[in-house]
Amino acid sequence: GAPSCSGSRSLPFDFERSRSESSGDEDDDEDDEEEEMEEEELEADPGARFGTDDGELYSDDDRERMINLAELTPYILCSICKGYFIDATTITECLHTFCKSCIVRHFYYSNRCPKCNIVVHQTQPLYNIRLDRQLQDIVYKLVVNLEEREKKQMHDFYKERGLEVPKPAVPQPVPVSRGRPRKVLGSVFRIPPELDISILLEFIGADKGTGNFKPLEKKFVRVSGEATIGHVEKFLRRKMDLDPACQVDIICGDHLLEHYQTLREIRQAIGESAVQDGLLVLHYGLVVSPL
Repeated sequence: GAPSCSGSRSLPFDFERSRSESSGDEDDDEDDEEEEMEEEELEADPGARFGTDDGELYSDDDRERMINLAELTPYILCSICKGYFIDATTITECLHTFCKSCIVRHFYYSNRCPKCNIVVHQTQPLYNIRLDRQLQDIVYKLVVNLEEREKKQMHDFYKERGLEVPKPAVPQPVPVSRGRPRKVLGSVFRIPPELDISILLEFIGADKGTGNFKPLEKKFVRVSGEATIGHVEKFLRRKMDLDPACQVDIICGDHLLEHYQTLREIRQAIGESAVQDGLLVLHYGLVVSPL
């Protein structure tokens, strides 16, 4: 009796449990079948996975838009030499970018931006330019073989002249210090060592009949010590639009200077009396040449 009673009582529980288990298995089977059907549908219609109407499956590569280099050319060309940026250098005042050699050469004769004509610096425009390494990396990635060609040309240039090829600059590791972190300053453009003479051009007047001429806007100039008085005269004629018949006399102290004399020689010969606040002072006058 007792075992049969206990058995009769346990049957409903076992039956319900087995039924729930079987129903759960059936539900799992149904879910598996639904998943299999969905997978078959997706395989039959891949576009449904990405919501495309035509059922076409797009990969990441297909989604990338191909851009012609000509579309980017205006943004990676130097407006001075009309070539791709080499050592891209940006003016901090207006953010216009040029080749380093182009903008340094331009600042020999002017202190204004070649693109927007803003005054970069009254006396030392080279202080306000910075190398843009990120932009230069972009240019090298966009233009095939540009970096290799530039390195080869630089290597050949130095080898032909028997000079040592400069090694690429290696970024120095920043020392780890305890305490308050210090702000790391970026690289600052330094004036090339060959521009070792700063001159001050002072106007001492002109004879009557020299005609109209533009006043010299920039009287502070940094040049190489190998530049001659002839170079200074050409600079004055160009900037002041002088008539060819107008004679330019350049004086340092009490000495009338000759065309062949270099600025370094003049500074050494005349001494500190020709220097004012580190500047070699040159006076120039305009006279009419006799016919």
